Amino acid sequence: MLKWTRRNMLAAIALAIPLGFGGMAATDATAESVLRVIPHADLKNLDPIWTTAYISRNHGYLIYDTLFAMDENLAPQPQMVESWTTSDDGLVWTFKLREGLNWHDGTPVTAADCVASLERWGKRDGMGQQLFAVMDSLTATDDDTIVMKLNAPYGLVLESIGKISSNVPFMMPARVAATDAFEQIDDYTGSGPFVFQKDLWVPGSKVVYTKNEAYVPRSEPVSAASGGKIAKVDKVIWTYFPDQTTAVNALMAGEIDYFESPSNDLAPIMEANPDIVVEVNDPLGNIGFARFNHLLPPFDNVEVRRAAIMAMKQEDYMAGAVGDPKFWSTCYSVYPCGTPLANEVGSDVIKTGDIEIAKAALAASGYDGTPVVIMQPTDVPILSAFSLISAEKLRAIGMEVDVQAMDWSTLTSRRALRDPVADGGWNIFHTWWIGADLIDPMAIGFSGNPDKGWFGWAEDAALEEARSAFAMATTLEEKQAFGRTVQERLWAIGASGQLGQFFTPVAYRKNVTGLIKSPVQFFWNLSVD
Repeated sequence: MLKWTRRNMLAAIALAIPLGFGGMAATDATAESVLRVIPHADLKNLDPIWTTAYISRNHGYLIYDTLFAMDENLAPQPQMVESWTTSDDGLVWTFKLREGLNWHDGTPVTAADCVASLERWGKRDGMGQQLFAVMDSLTATDDDTIVMKLNAPYGLVLESIGKISSNVPFMMPARVAATDAFEQIDDYTGSGPFVFQKDLWVPGSKVVYTKNEAYVPRSEPVSAASGGKIAKVDKVIWTYFPDQTTAVNALMAGEIDYFESPSNDLAPIMEANPDIVVEVNDPLGNIGFARFNHLLPPFDNVEVRRAAIMAMKQEDYMAGAVGDPKFWSTCYSVYPCGTPLANEVGSDVIKTGDIEIAKAALAASGYDGTPVVIMQPTDVPILSAFSLISAEKLRAIGMEVDVQAMDWSTLTSRRALRDPVADGGWNIFHTWWIGADLIDPMAIGFSGNPDKGWFGWAEDAALEEARSAFAMATTLEEKQAFGRTVQERLWAIGASGQLGQFFTPVAYRKNVTGLIKSPVQFFWNLSVD
């Protein structure tokens, strides 16, 4: 079925006549410079602290700014901060904001805004939770000064408040940051290089951002999320296409400038067009995830979770969802292969990849036939394929499976529900994390705290102890040792099924310049010639 779908999709694109999106371009471009983007998903949830969804993170980077930011070497660099000092004992950190910081409504950014923003972020993010666990106080001593007092030296202060991906500690006005961390904001005032035009937002169709004329970029050259964020176009317009055939034809017809996440199978067709560049922009790639709901039957049983993982042969997921082997590899570490903490401790469960062994493990688990609801995001090809492959494998080992189709934005809302399946709950969803999000145990996806952790709500005290110990480690050897303990616990409790490491290209027309090499899609510094 997957091969049939791909074959027909490719044929449709190859034979398609440009569908005439010129009306859209004429309406939006006129005399202004416009970067027209196909995002990887529909933007439905606008709060990048409430959700870890990457589409919300990308939205956040356009309109918000951060105190620190990661450069291309994943080293933290000052962004909104002008200077900082640390006491000799490492317990007091003092940050001074740089001049020229203003919110989109014209009011100045203050240290009190930043304190409130960090406090809200710290309730949702894995690294934030660990940082605040060793923090005695966080105060604004004047409009430009933030003072952080710790109760123990902590080696990840700048890495935490400058992290590059979900959840990014975006700065918001204090009135907005006062929103409960488990409720979504309704005020989208930022201080970043672009302004979100809420009145022009059409969920399921279009998002419009306009240049923030008052934004003062840093003087340093851009490097990943750090440096000078220069808005080189008057508008960035995201146009959502749930259908890849239509999306590719829009790019090839010149009605779209930048396609963020085309299906890998479409790369040869786009590469054949002399006006289009197709390239991998993220050196670490992505890690596929099958996430279980630990709260609801049948995956409230650890042995059922482990049996399901035993059936998840990575080669099948990668070949079926990604395709060309040049874009993927197996990886039996919870940390991206090729990164300092990568190892295979405890990974026999994911290495198994055998239906008969998994079937026997499921029979021994006491599984009682409870149906498994898999949420399938049909508008994200790789995740849609992951969902269907899991359904096939779970049925093969004897599970009842109910695949429920929806778009990604609906899934990202529904996955937050802890309700029983009969009331809208779920059992499995599939996603991917960018490699940069999983390089160490601080990732929220590795949490063992069901109250503060990621969707799926795994619970394991030993896991949390190891994560906390990692945060306090001072040498690489110590970090690697605690990293192995974290991994061992994640496999032991069957937290998630890792499906392989893969690389997704971007595609853009040759008149687009200024592309930033990074695990995250950034739209500042891009121009359309």
